[in-house]
Amino acid sequence: QVQLVESGGGLVQAGGSLRLSCAASGSIFSINRMGWYRQAPGKQRELVAALTSGDSTNYADSVKGRFTISRDNAKNTVYLQMNSLKPEDTAVYYCYADVWTTIRAYGGYWGQGTQVTVSS
Repeated sequence: QVQLVESGGGLVQAGGSLRLSCAASGSIFSINRMGWYRQAPGKQRELVAALTSGDSTNYADSVKGRFTISRDNAKNTVYLQMNSLKPEDTAVYYCYADVWTTIRAYGGYWGQGTQVTVSS
């Protein structure tokens, strides 16, 4: 079993910053890709940012230059630094990881989500 636990969401005014964290634990052999998705009310879940084990990054156009994804491989943790937040960034943010488990199974895992609300 693999668990992803997010933290760091909350309420912030437009222009402010938040830092999300996601720690993976359980029967982990290695983690390939880790990333953040978000889902706003009435909208589909969308990729925000992703980071491979080789440090290749991918960002949604809407967050480029404002958000930064990073990871601590020793802690199996991924972070999302969000600056210059806008009301349209309001959503539930989900952590995602592609994991090789200790029994050599490969799969994608999701966190439970953390709410980010940006007030205007």
